Amino acid sequence: MFHNPIVPRLRKRPRPVEASVPRCEEVKFQNVILYLVERKMGHSRRSFLTGLARSKGFIVNDILSDVVTHVVSEDHQASSLWSWLRGCELKNLPDMLVLNISWFTDSMREGRPVAVETRHLIQDTLPSEGPTPTSVAIVSQYACQRRTTIENNNSIFTDAFEVLAESYEFSELEGQCLAFRRAASVLKSLPCEVRRQEDIRDLPWMGEHTKAVMEDILQYGHSFEVERMLSDKKYQTLKLFTSVFGVGPKTADKWYRKGLRSFSDVLTEPSIHLNRMQQMGFLYYEDISRAVSKAEARALGSIIDEAVRAITPDGILALTGGFRREKEFGHDVDFIVTTPEPGRENSLLPDIIERLKQEGILLYCDYQASTLDISKLPCPRFEAMDHFAKCFLILQLEGSKVEGGLSRSKEGGRGWKAVRVDLVSPPVDRYAFALLGWTGSRQFERDLRRFARLERQMVLDNHTLYDKTKKEFLAAQTEKDIFAHLGLEYIEPWQRNA
Repeated sequence: MFHNPIVPRLRKRPRPVEASVPRCEEVKFQNVILYLVERKMGHSRRSFLTGLARSKGFIVNDILSDVVTHVVSEDHQASSLWSWLRGCELKNLPDMLVLNISWFTDSMREGRPVAVETRHLIQDTLPSEGPTPTSVAIVSQYACQRRTTIENNNSIFTDAFEVLAESYEFSELEGQCLAFRRAASVLKSLPCEVRRQEDIRDLPWMGEHTKAVMEDILQYGHSFEVERMLSDKKYQTLKLFTSVFGVGPKTADKWYRKGLRSFSDVLTEPSIHLNRMQQMGFLYYEDISRAVSKAEARALGSIIDEAVRAITPDGILALTGGFRREKEFGHDVDFIVTTPEPGRENSLLPDIIERLKQEGILLYCDYQASTLDISKLPCPRFEAMDHFAKCFLILQLEGSKVEGGLSRSKEGGRGWKAVRVDLVSPPVDRYAFALLGWTGSRQFERDLRRFARLERQMVLDNHTLYDKTKKEFLAAQTEKDIFAHLGLEYIEPWQRNA
């Protein structure tokens, strides 16, 4: 009988759990901080993947804390994972990206953090704790039934919507422009920050396009469509041209179609004949394209008030526009000026203009006499401009008259700034309507008129309020009277920033 030779039994070499990875000291991606969830992954694999990520310049934290930006997990049971994450009591959890291992694998392959796609996300399937915007109250479709302060909790969305609305306005696509402005108006009124698509489920004016833009922002922190628009040469050019006083979208588009792309192109083009307003717009562009501060608005108010008192001691002057809504900055300063003496308002603005001219601070004036005809009211169609006497001015504001000084640095030793000022002068019996209309915001006023028409069978504009059912005009001494006629709760001016 033959026997196989006895061979010493070889000891099995221990198999490394994962190959070791050299560690890289250099951090390449400061704004990306990873945390790898050990659940389902295991300690050994987690250690290997941590080393791999660090070797490629990623920051990987061993402890889950609020500094983490990307949570990576192999646990595909979203409910259990999110239940565990919520138990960690993280303040920054809503801002963290919770991702499956595919994002990590793609990033390791590329050697950099790849863009987060929908397929990478592990979505939260648990009900949100705490109040959401829609659980606080039912949000009205009308801005005049919403209180909107200057505090905007959702500016990341509304800023994006404003870019798209402006681009549609340039293209004269009014419907699309209005859709984004309505959606922005709703988001501005919310007391909470929108963090998930579920938060806007029951909100009015949230169309498919606006939802798509918001979804991009929620996932990636920005909108690809907005970024494309901001880099679009036509949009950039039209925005530049319309920033000039006296240049509207149609004029800007005409210049663009001529091949003009810059101010120097416009100013050296022989076929372009600028009107007086546009000439002043270019001459004082550096000043009037910059924001006007609240302190500057107050100083201008004192100057106008002094002029009014010198002409008629019982004159009435009111600051309107964004400053009445308590904004800190604006593009121009709007005032309503009138007098209790019937008919005196017709000569009030020319007298004010003459006094400003005598003071040497009137740089430009475009005066438009009143075209108000009571017999033609109410106007059946919407008109952008009312029929009151008005003037569009550029005034020289001395820095010495502004508390705290001018909002820009002095250049070349010049101690003054050119500022845009609009004055409108209604008859005293139309004062409340004019004050309401000129206070804004534009979306608040639009919805107020739409509410009057659709919900109350009334016609409201800057001149009057007409009840179509009773076939009579409704008098108002104050804004509160107008709200009362409409059956609306009064909204303070600082709550009209729709």
